[in-house]
Amino acid sequence: MPVSMDALADDVAAETDVLRDILVGLSEEDWRRATPAAGWTIADQVSHLAHFDATAVKSAVDPDGFRADVENSPPIDPDAVALQYRDLTGEEMLRWFDGERGRLLDTFRALDPGTRLPWYGPAMSAASSLTARLMETWAHGQDVADTVGVTREPTGRLRNVAHIGIGARTYSYAVNGVGMPDTPIRVELVAPDGTAWTWGPEQAVDRVTGPALDFCLAVTQRRHRDDTALEITGPVANEWMSFAQAFAGPAGPGRKAGQFS
Repeated sequence: MPVSMDALADDVAAETDVLRDILVGLSEEDWRRATPAAGWTIADQVSHLAHFDATAVKSAVDPDGFRADVENSPPIDPDAVALQYRDLTGEEMLRWFDGERGRLLDTFRALDPGTRLPWYGPAMSAASSLTARLMETWAHGQDVADTVGVTREPTGRLRNVAHIGIGARTYSYAVNGVGMPDTPIRVELVAPDGTAWTWGPEQAVDRVTGPALDFCLAVTQRRHRDDTALEITGPVANEWMSFAQAFAGPAGPGRKAGQFS
C-alpha cells in the first residue's frame, strides 16, 4: 500500500496537538524547568523541534542550500542549537513552534513520499523525514510530559516511532563505531490496541519482544532498557538494544536505570 503523505502529516499534527495541550498551560517558570535531558529545559525541548522543523523544510525546498549549510558548518551540536534560543519567552517559543510546524506540514503534504531529501545523517525519503519529525515530537514530548508529571495515552502512532527505530538499526551501529553484523533480528511488539506489530524474519533467533510503548521509549533513549518490559534474546539483539537510537547524530548520556522508578 503506498505511503500517504496526508496520513503521515495528520499523525504529526495529532502528536503536535498532544504536546501543545501540555505547553499551553505552562507558566514562564515552567518553561524553564529542567527536563530529564541533562542541561535542557522544557523551552530547549521545544526550540529543538522548531529549529529542526525549519531545517527539514529547507532540505525539502532547497536541498542544495541545505547541503551547503551542512558542509560549511561544524557538526551539529544540539546544546549549541538550544543556546541560540534561550532568550525567547515561553509565549514566543510556542508561537515560533506553531509557525514552523505549520510550514513543515504544508510543505510535506505536497511532496512525493519517495523523494530523497538530504539530512545530517543519511539522506531519507520524504516519508521517512516526516516520520522522523513525528518521532522527534513524541520523544521530546516525553521529556516534557515527564517533567510536568503528565502520562500520555499511547496510540497507534507509535508504529511510526517503532518503524523508524528499527529502520535506523544500521545507522545506530555506524554512529557508535561498531561493525554491523549480518544476523537478522525479529521484533514483535504489542500495540496499544492489543494487536501485534512485527518486523524481521519469523525464524530469527535474536529477538526483541514486548510492549510497543516500551520499545519506543528504549529506541528514543527516553527509558533505560532495564526499566522496560522488553524481552531481548540473543547476543546481537542485546548489542543493538544497548545503543539503539531512532534519531540522527551522536546520542547523549541517555537515561539511567531506575531514573523514573
